[in-house]
Amino acid sequence: MTRTTLPQGEEKTRQVRAMFDAIAPRYEMVNKFMTLGLDARWRRRAVTDLRLPRQSTVLDLAAGTGDFTRELVRQGHHPVATDLSLGMLQAGREVTYRVQADASQLPFAKATFDGVTCGYALRNFTDLAATFGEMARVVRPGGRISLLEVAEPTSGPLRAGFRLWFRHIVPWLGSLLSNRAAYHYLPASTAYLPASDEIMLMLNEAGFSAVNHRRVMGGLSQQFLATRSS
Repeated sequence: MTRTTLPQGEEKTRQVRAMFDAIAPRYEMVNKFMTLGLDARWRRRAVTDLRLPRQSTVLDLAAGTGDFTRELVRQGHHPVATDLSLGMLQAGREVTYRVQADASQLPFAKATFDGVTCGYALRNFTDLAATFGEMARVVRPGGRISLLEVAEPTSGPLRAGFRLWFRHIVPWLGSLLSNRAAYHYLPASTAYLPASDEIMLMLNEAGFSAVNHRRVMGGLSQQFLATRSS
């Protein structure tokens, strides 16, 4: 699948919602299997990196079934989970506050939250610039965001292994364990993702400062950290 065959605009929004509704019942099981459980470690570090005091109110954007949401609770915060897919939210365990919403049109007042987390969803947003703008609107001045997204290692052998796993084995396993179309879409959807430097610039333009980017575990994942400007 190439960039030109991927859905755009409202059609992308519709297809992404339908896809995640379809895979919601088995999403957590398949995800943990495919990441070998490493995503739990990365989410734990991402929440710690918010550097927010305990009892902070944090929006978990594109929360899915609540992996980030539960980690926020474990670290003493008050999360609100929101996702485009109602099916994903309903499949979540131990998620107290959940709201179905489009990330580019959040139903929350200005400066409602102390922080935002988002895990592996930037490429699924139809309007990424508008989504960053909404993050900036709902986070108080001085609040923090911590975003995780897929990446590709720069090292030759690691990159080759990653490409084999992500582009070939993941779709094959997803076809066996869940939904063929969804797990063929996920590797292809990286075509939506801007370069890391461009994402950092977009966050600056949305109203964030001290924007930082780091590669996780040799580049298997990447993280963006930023502070809401005053």
